[in-house]
Amino acid sequence: MSDIEPRARPIAKLPALAMSGVPALVAALGERASYRFLEFFTANIRNPHTRRAYARAAKEFFDWLAARGVRELAAIESVHVAAYIEQLQKARSAPTAKLRLAALRHLCSTGLLWARSCR
Repeated sequence: MSDIEPRARPIAKLPALAMSGVPALVAALGERASYRFLEFFTANIRNPHTRRAYARAAKEFFDWLAARGVRELAAIESVHVAAYIEQLQKARSAPTAKLRLAALRHLCSTGLLWARSCR
């Protein structure tokens, strides 16, 4: 294996504090999914302001899903995303809605919201 190829390594135990920021829908999939969710915010988003804004947007979306009875990530359908977007555009200013949508798009592009709900 060359020095530039990533090496497979076991996922370290996630600290309890970090785990508290993982939505229940993600945590239910196990430690690897929780790690990837946290990694999305820490490794993929360099700007701390963007990181916080995207984290708030993700929390808001997952809270919205939980309030509507969605209990597992695989149950997220495109109609959920469409309804959330419609409600978001009515309830938030245009810049806030655009930021929330950008966060969801980014989550979709990394596979954290699986393809079925991101089309």
